[in-house]
Order: sequence, then structure tokens, then C-alpha cells
Amino acid sequence: METHEVKLEEKKSGTLRRFLPYYKKYIWVLIFDLFCASMTTVCELVLPMLVRYITDIGINDLSALTLEIILTCGLLYMVLRIIDAAANFFMASMGHIMGSRMETQMRAELFGHLQKLSFSYFDNTKIGQIMSRITSDLFDVTEFAHHGPEEIFIASIKIIASFAILASINLILTIIIFSAIPLMIIAAAIFNRKMRGQFRRQRRQIGEINAQVEDSLLGVRVVKSFANEHIEEEKFEKGNEEFLNIKKKSYYYMGGFDATNRILNGLMNILVLVVGAIFMMNGQIQPADLVAYMMYVGTLIMSVRTLVQFTEQFQRGITGIERFFQIMDADVEIFDEPGSVELKVTAGNIRLENVSFSYSDDGIDILNQINLDVKAGENVALVGPSGGGKTTLCNLIPRFYDVTSGRILIDNQDIKSVTLKSLRSQIGFVQQDVYLFSGSIVENIEYGKPGASREEIIEAAKLAGAHDFIMNLKDGYDTYVGERGVKLSGGQKQRISIARAFLKNPPIMILDEATSALDNESEKIVQASLDKLAKGRTTFTIAHRLTTIRNASVILVLTDNGIEEKGTHAELMAKRGIYYNLYESYAEQGN
Repeated sequence: METHEVKLEEKKSGTLRRFLPYYKKYIWVLIFDLFCASMTTVCELVLPMLVRYITDIGINDLSALTLEIILTCGLLYMVLRIIDAAANFFMASMGHIMGSRMETQMRAELFGHLQKLSFSYFDNTKIGQIMSRITSDLFDVTEFAHHGPEEIFIASIKIIASFAILASINLILTIIIFSAIPLMIIAAAIFNRKMRGQFRRQRRQIGEINAQVEDSLLGVRVVKSFANEHIEEEKFEKGNEEFLNIKKKSYYYMGGFDATNRILNGLMNILVLVVGAIFMMNGQIQPADLVAYMMYVGTLIMSVRTLVQFTEQFQRGITGIERFFQIMDADVEIFDEPGSVELKVTAGNIRLENVSFSYSDDGIDILNQINLDVKAGENVALVGPSGGGKTTLCNLIPRFYDVTSGRILIDNQDIKSVTLKSLRSQIGFVQQDVYLFSGSIVENIEYGKPGASREEIIEAAKLAGAHDFIMNLKDGYDTYVGERGVKLSGGQKQRISIARAFLKNPPIMILDEATSALDNESEKIVQASLDKLAKGRTTFTIAHRLTTIRNASVILVLTDNGIEEKGTHAELMAKRGIYYNLYESYAEQGN
């Protein structure tokens, strides 16, 4: 148990060390912020001295307490309050802005890192969890980044200054008072550890709630079509109730923490009152000194309480920073190798040499020793049962995943020796599950070639057979498509996706079951567009409807055993093997 706690402390200190460089750009803002914090502290510490001075004169020689002395003390304190207000304004404005800028920088780094992570990371991570870390976790980091140095600095000055001033008034009483502080530190350490664990659980659970909400809302049409709103409500209620239980437990710890410190604060006040009165009775402390002493003890208690309350913010902040670094520490599995060069596609020949692939989490080969030589301009159709590796093979060409062994070459260039940007810029995709971004039609087509002119976009839409239906829409190319293109039909979305590919105009195309989800009429329109898109390009077509790939240059039948059959439609039908049986089966079903 002790070893575990030591490791947690080491991890926490390591996390803080990694976070400190984010202050580098704002070091002068931080220094001035701490200077302002010291000014507010000085202003607060001067008041008991003024009260002590006036009280001492009043008790010892009331006639000596003139209006001039009172006004001078009042004016001095007014000046200090103006300084205090100005310092607080800087701390509340520029200090928070500094924290927000650090949050913005961290969020940008986090998003940038997420863009570099491979498909395998997102295969195993819930988007809701990622969203929680990008948003709410970093909000807590902002408050921590700003208030952390301030609170610690101010409290440290007040505690040290209070000790020095109190010790100068009465050393013995000061030692007695400060003996209660170790008890506060012990109580803080005990509750601190418990609260930190609860805050971690809170973060995880809010991520789970985000993931469940996202899943439910994106699938709202399925939910309503099955009249299963009550099931989604029950799932949400379960997660929401779990979050409440976690928060309740953390608040119990916080309540115990606060109650314990209030008892210890009361103990300090009792000691000052009782012991101080006894000392005053015995002439060991003057009445004016005791009044100042009480005020400084109040400042001391407030400082300790501030540190105690900061513990909650510290735990939230450090938890947010830990979760930030968890994503930043995720390995970038697909990256530009040292010495990578730009890919030069001169023809579009693609060769796979002894290619094998398995997902790292199960180690089972999806592809095993695949050899394939595709000539420029050929249309290669991939067919076979689900799970045979058709999509996986196509995902290896743009390096969405890296091969486990073997290599892939484009025009005799190993794809691992070229930059990812140049590789992926030469490959176009049209997938079954079309993703349209929330925005207009023109923006979605332009995604294929950012900065393209309106004329280029319209020409691409015409080539894709999308121009006519777009012009029939109320706002034409400026029509808002809704989230994920929900306002358009499947065929319309597919044609916009094809227009995007036409605009990109890559020499290599991958068509992943692009018509399998469409009705017969839409399929004919889209298939005509796909045939036009594939012309003159090296194309891989993953086919569900086998009638659409009869004109392919070569058809590969891919199963768990690898490429079992290869040839044209006529050749494979003549063999009366796997392809023949698949084709006959689809023909009987009217496909």
C-alpha cells in the first residue's frame, strides 16, 4: 500500500514538472501576477498593525490620540486599499487570461495530437471520453494554472509573515498556536488522497455519460424507429445515477475535510483567547498586542483555510492535467519515417509483397502473405465473405494501418519511405458510410480540394451526376446539409462524396462498397458516376453487389485463407468456384 502511495506521489510530481513549461511563454505575466498577489497580502497585513498602533495609544495615553494620527492612519489604509484593488484587478483579469491562453494552447496541442493518432487508437477509445478531456478537463486546468501559484504564494507569505509578527509579540503563544498547523496538514493529506481518487472517478464517469449521450443522439432515428426511448432513458439514468453517487462520496470527503479544519480553526481561536488572556492577566502581553494578535491569527486561519479549500481545486486541476497527458502520451503509430520523401506517382502501379496484417489487440492475422501486382489504370474488384480482409487491405495502402510484415509499393516506392501527406493526397476514397460535415454542400465538396474555385466545385458535381439535384434544392450549393448530411438522401450524399473525389482528382481510387446501401434507382445513378470516376485511375473496388463489378479488370476473391481466386468475371464464372457460387447466390436474390 505504501509503495502504491509513493508511486502516486511520484506520478503527481512528474505531472507537475511536465506542466510547468506551459508557464514559459507567460513568465512575466506570472511574475507580475505574483507581485500583485504580494501587494494584496501586504495591504491585508498592515491593518492589524494600524489597529494595534491606535489601540496602544488609546489605552496608554488617550489624549495623545489626535485627529491627525487617526486621519493619517485612515489615509494610509485608503491608499493601501486602492493598491489592493488595482492588484486584484490585474489578478482577476490578466491572471485568468493567462490561464485561458494556456488552456487554449493545451487544447490545440491535444487536438493536433489526436489528428496524428492512427485508426487503432480510435477503434479502442470512446469519442465521448476524448470530448470530456478536450472540454471540461481543460476548464479545470485553467483555474488551476491561474490560482495555483497565486494561492500558494499568498498563503505562504501570510503564514510566514504572521509567524514573524506573532513571534515578535509573544513567541511562546505563537509556538502554541502553530502547533495546531501540523494537525491540519495531516488531515489535509488524509482527505486529499480520498478526494483525488473520487475526482478521477468523476472524470471517467462524465466521459462515459458523454459517450452514451453521443451514441444515443447520433442513433436517434434508430431509437425512435424501434420506440426504444425508454431504454435510452434507462441507460442514461443509470450512468447519471452512478455519477451522482461518485459526487456524493466526494462531497462527504469534502464535508469531513471542512468540518475537521473548522474544529482545528476553533481550537486555535480558543488557544489565543484562553492562553492570551492568561498571559495578559500575568502581564506577559499588552491588551493592544492581544487585539493585533487575534487579528493576525484570523489572517493565519484564513490563509490555512484558503490552502485547504485550494486542495479541491488542486485535485481537479491535477486530474485534468493527468488526463491531458494520457492522450498526449498515446503513441503515434503511423508517422513519417526519418528521411521520408514526397511520393511521385508517375503511373499508378501498386504492388503488395508478402503483406501480412493483424490488429495488435488480438494478434490474429487478418491478412497473411498477400502478393498482388496491380497495373496502372486497372480496376481491381475485391469480393468475398465478411471478415476476409477486403477493407483492411485497402486501408493499408494509404497507411491508415501499417503492415505487420511485408511491404506495399506505389510505382516502386515503398509507402513507408514517403511522407503521409504526399501518400494520402494521391488516393481518393468513396465509402459506403458517407460522412458529410455540418455545413453547406459547397463546403463539403470543397473538402476534396481546399481553396478550389466555385467553377471547379460545380464541374466536379456535374461529373458526379450531382449538379441537377443540387440546383433543385432551395439554396442550391449553399444548402445546409445538417449534421452528418441528415437532410439529404443516401444517394445524394453518395454523389456529393463522389464529387469530392472528382475535385481531388487523385491517380488512385478506393471504392468501399459505395453502392451497397442504395436503392436500385440511386445505385444506377451512382454506379454511372463511379464508372466515370474510375476511368483512367488505378482503382480498388470492394463490392457487395457483384453485378456492379462484372467489368473489372481483375476480380480477387479474398477469404480467411487469402486470395483464393483471381481473374476476370468470365474467367471466374467458368471456374465454377467460390466466385461462381457467390455470384449465383446474389443473382437469385435479385441483386
